[in-house]
Amino acid sequence: MNNDMEIKGRLKWYLRWPIILNIIVAAMAIGVFVLDHQAGILMGVFFLVHLIFSIVVSFYSKPAITEELINFGLEYGQVQKKLLHDLEVPYGVLDASGKLMWGNEALSSLVGSLAVRKNIQAIFPAVDFEKIQEMKEKSYLEIVHEDRIYRTEFCRMHVEDFAEHNNLVGFDHPENLLIAMFMFDETDIRRYIRENQEQKLVAGIIFIDNFEEAMSSTEEVRRSLLAALIERKITKYMQSYDAIITKVEKDRYIFVVNHKHMSAIQSSRFSILDEVREINIGNEMSVTMCIGVGMNAISYGQSFGWAQNAIDLALGRGGDQAVVKAGDKISYYGGKTKQVEKGTRVKARVKAHALKQIILGKDQVVIMGHKVGDVDSFGSAIGVYRAAKALNKPAHIVINDITTSVQPILNTFKDNPEYEPDMFLKSSEAAAIMNMETALVVVDVNRPSYTEGPELLNRTKTVVVLDHHRQSSESIESPVLSYIEPYASSACEMVAEILQYITDGVKLRPIEADAMFAGLMIDTNNFASKTGVRTFEAAAFLKKSGADITRVHLAFRDSMEIYRARAEAVRHAEMENDMAYAVCPAEGLESPTIVGAQVANELLNITGIKASFVFTRIKDTIYVSARSMEGVDGINVQLVMERIGGGGHSTIAGAQLLDMTEGDAEELVKKTITDMQKEGAI
Repeated sequence: MNNDMEIKGRLKWYLRWPIILNIIVAAMAIGVFVLDHQAGILMGVFFLVHLIFSIVVSFYSKPAITEELINFGLEYGQVQKKLLHDLEVPYGVLDASGKLMWGNEALSSLVGSLAVRKNIQAIFPAVDFEKIQEMKEKSYLEIVHEDRIYRTEFCRMHVEDFAEHNNLVGFDHPENLLIAMFMFDETDIRRYIRENQEQKLVAGIIFIDNFEEAMSSTEEVRRSLLAALIERKITKYMQSYDAIITKVEKDRYIFVVNHKHMSAIQSSRFSILDEVREINIGNEMSVTMCIGVGMNAISYGQSFGWAQNAIDLALGRGGDQAVVKAGDKISYYGGKTKQVEKGTRVKARVKAHALKQIILGKDQVVIMGHKVGDVDSFGSAIGVYRAAKALNKPAHIVINDITTSVQPILNTFKDNPEYEPDMFLKSSEAAAIMNMETALVVVDVNRPSYTEGPELLNRTKTVVVLDHHRQSSESIESPVLSYIEPYASSACEMVAEILQYITDGVKLRPIEADAMFAGLMIDTNNFASKTGVRTFEAAAFLKKSGADITRVHLAFRDSMEIYRARAEAVRHAEMENDMAYAVCPAEGLESPTIVGAQVANELLNITGIKASFVFTRIKDTIYVSARSMEGVDGINVQLVMERIGGGGHSTIAGAQLLDMTEGDAEELVKKTITDMQKEGAI
């Protein structure tokens, strides 16, 4: 062993001091000899004696020093081994094959003393030793043993590392690999973290969204009983989860509940929505409510703020649902029922007055719809344009790509001497003229990414949103006026109501009335779906303003190519579980998405079909048009489309899917429907 061992580091230099000292003495002897020969000779004799003594001492003392070093190392190693052996953290050493070579007392008490020389996978079956071998210098693994959770650290150790960092002894052929294993018990820490998380309070708001309507539909003597039953249902439900709830208004409640109960509430999909809806003591209208919850907030104030945002979102989506906001993640529950049309126009009158004040306070008005604009988007923009002109304000409509569906109506405005040449602008042209004194009115869309020019939203602080689509987690931030009514059949219906209240001097021209009537007609599929009393009242107003139904129908007749494409899609449609799936050919069509929507409507006319899904490919995007029958037999296609990133209404919805084929999109929709039916979400 001694032949393979050499002295290294500072000790090596320390043992060389006699040589250095002899060199110094020799130099001194030479110097003295130069000065005095006799004294130099005497000094030389002393130098020879010192040299012989140094050689003898070094020759005989080196083995003794080496032996002492080895003894010290062994004793020091025993101290280290004793410390590791008594260490409370389980510690072991594995060889390159994964066998446990040595373990301290804590590890032996954990896995048994007989575990030494066993493979680590035999001791802990969950350990994948191949991954540990592929690791870098350190890796971490979670091991569960006897209901305890250990964060295990594996450290690679090479024998050459000892040789490199050892200042006393070196080895000639270090080759073996060792792996050190430390096991840190985190069971209690994780339990404390989980308990702390579960004990956090979550704020929530409950709002009876049709309280007045439900009360009005009930006999006067039973109204107090209905209110008491609603309060009892809500209170009993929340108390079953140890929640604290208080009634702040006749139709509003505030509650706080421990975070640990939220998983159960969410798993039940907020069953209180159904319980309250089932209350019937003679009320003609079912009671519906909205619930907003703010989770995972850093403070109770932020949690309540998120709950308020969630309740606003639930109301904007038509009510009768729960919305849970956890930071940027938003979850929806309920919303399966058809939105009930409000019988009163008070809200429309209030919004019309607010819009009037906004327009009067600005220098100009810019109106913008959604990308790939349809007739409803165009018609509602024309209505707002007329309102701005009636208030003597310059107005412009942003439209980039003109689709075949919009082209017939748009042609009646172009080159018309009654309208300014800059009535229609592209988004880049609108951006050049906009400033902080511009009112931007967004119609038929409430998602910023879906608008004709998302960049225009940052050009002014005065943004107005008029839309009939249900809100999603993506919405236009901080509009000065937001009028979103999911129960409305179309944006044209909403704008037609606003026009009747915004000022006494509004007078639609016949071609403007045609444009709005066309939007109303297209979005209701010729008044066959999503129509209510106010829909026909809006149609009557437009008819009085000069809309010609025959002229509108003539403008929207289909070409032979469109008719053939529609017939081809219907012919190859497939039925599965009362649902129809079809692919609409896009080749040779200027507006294939419009044709896809028409195919989806056509399929609903077939007996036995409750919902239809049509897939249209344009470049790298699959456009999904979803339709369903109104009533108890139809499914809520809006919830299905939301699950895959789209949105819309309960009976009319859509989505855009990137980088997939029509077949992949169809399979995705089918799987989504199956999963949601299992969950009870639709």
